[in-house]
Amino acid sequence: MPKIVDFLFDCGAPNAYLVHKVLPSINARTGVVFNHVPVLLGGIFKATGNLPPMMRYRETPAKLAYENLEFKRFMEAHNIINFQFNPNFPINSITIMRAAIAAHNAGQLMPFVDAAMAAFWEQGKNMGDANIIAEVLSDAGLDAEALLNATQDQAVKDQLAANTQKAIDCGAFGVPTFFVGGMDVHDSDSGDIFWGKERLGQVVAAALE
Repeated sequence: MPKIVDFLFDCGAPNAYLVHKVLPSINARTGVVFNHVPVLLGGIFKATGNLPPMMRYRETPAKLAYENLEFKRFMEAHNIINFQFNPNFPINSITIMRAAIAAHNAGQLMPFVDAAMAAFWEQGKNMGDANIIAEVLSDAGLDAEALLNATQDQAVKDQLAANTQKAIDCGAFGVPTFFVGGMDVHDSDSGDIFWGKERLGQVVAAALE
């Protein structure tokens, strides 16, 4: 039986979108189950001193160019054809990620993520705007009012903060991050943490061991 893999994501991260798009085919091919775990990427960056590639590599343009090349290669390898860079980027994702927690609690996380990821990275919508979020969720058949109201619940805020802090405590510094076997059984010496879409092959191999 393959180990379950925790997939840490923020809808505002383009690499998380790419991973989200390919996980169903990986599951169908290998049987590995990926558990989507909402985290706040901005919180992870702040706590770990990490930066997005466009800032991290601004003094090394060749490195940024290579990152962009790998991005294109990944899309071509997995036939991802609908991606477009969001003209509103970077977008404060705290509201949408709190809504992801609410959707998870309501048993609607996957349709929520499908809709939110498409709005961010296929439709170019400003997903930091609550009115646009409501429109996107309603169009996906979700109860937008209930989910957005829940983003103001302290328990929902606390859960997103707890997920983010747990990710940091387990060694995450960005997304997509994967924990083979789940964060709950993570051991810093176990080698079960993987970062980046380019590690998916290693993730699957570890989950099948």
